[in-house]
Parts: sequence; C-alpha cells; structure tokens
Amino acid sequence: MYTHRVATAEDLPVIVDIYNSTIASREVTADTEPISVESRRQWFADHDPARRPLWVVQREGSPEIIGWISYSNFYGRPAYNGTAEVSIYIAEAFRGKGIGQYCLKEAIDHAPKIGVHTLLGFIFGHNIPSLGLFEKFGFAMWANLPRVANLDGVERDLVILGKRVA
Repeated sequence: MYTHRVATAEDLPVIVDIYNSTIASREVTADTEPISVESRRQWFADHDPARRPLWVVQREGSPEIIGWISYSNFYGRPAYNGTAEVSIYIAEAFRGKGIGQYCLKEAIDHAPKIGVHTLLGFIFGHNIPSLGLFEKFGFAMWANLPRVANLDGVERDLVILGKRVA
C-alpha cells in the first residue's frame, strides 16, 4: 500500500512543506514559525543513505510524497553512533491512515542494516497519537523532561521513548 525511497534534493520543498504543516498544531515540533527550504539544505546533506537515511513515503503507484522518515544522530560523539533518533512526518491529508505505522515499522526493520541498535523518539508529552504509535511498537519511556519547551506561553514536556532494535 505504501513505499519509500531515499529522498533527493528535488524532494526537499515537499519535505519542508510537510514539516511546516505540523507547526501550527504545537504538538509535533518545537519550531514556532515555518522554516525555509534553504535553511534545510545542510540538514538534508547530513542524511547519508548508508548511515542516517532520509526517506520519502508514497502510495504504491503514485509519485506524490505523503510523508517522510529520517534517522538523525542522537549525540555528536562516536560512542553514540549505534543510537539514532527517528522522526516521522505525514502530510496533513494523510494523517490517521496507518502511514505512521508503516513508517515506524520500516525504520525499526532497517536500523540494524545501518549499524543502529537503539532508536529514540523525541515526542511532546501532549502528543498522544505519536506517543501511542511508538508505544504500540514497543518503545518505552526512557526520559521525561518536564516543561522544557515553551509553545505560545504554555510549558510542555518532552518525552524520550527508546527501543533496542538489535
């Protein structure tokens, strides 16, 4: 039903559009204003398909990008190379249709192939759908950082969920 592939530079505007579509909800990202394609060029370049891929998600047989998945370094020191943060962003019209489940399963299954034994999800404590998704796949709360984010004057918790995958 869904497929994914390594993102290309031509995909970056859509990746940024999907990301920006989550900002207004104040549930998904700590960015409070839309970001630009230009501001994401280095971030895009940092996603090496062999170590920290960035994938775009499509419906089978359709060229339309409906989401994306990325692996990011957890902490910039060599001892943490086996740990990665996984991020999933879904286009607004496609949320709640099982795409997140597809994305997280693919991320978990692929992690050992790129030398990742531990996956982390950084999720706001009030983002119940995302917390539920990760918990459904066996992630557990490894940390709760209370009131570390301020979104429009409301202090929010950041929950770190983790899972050993290899």
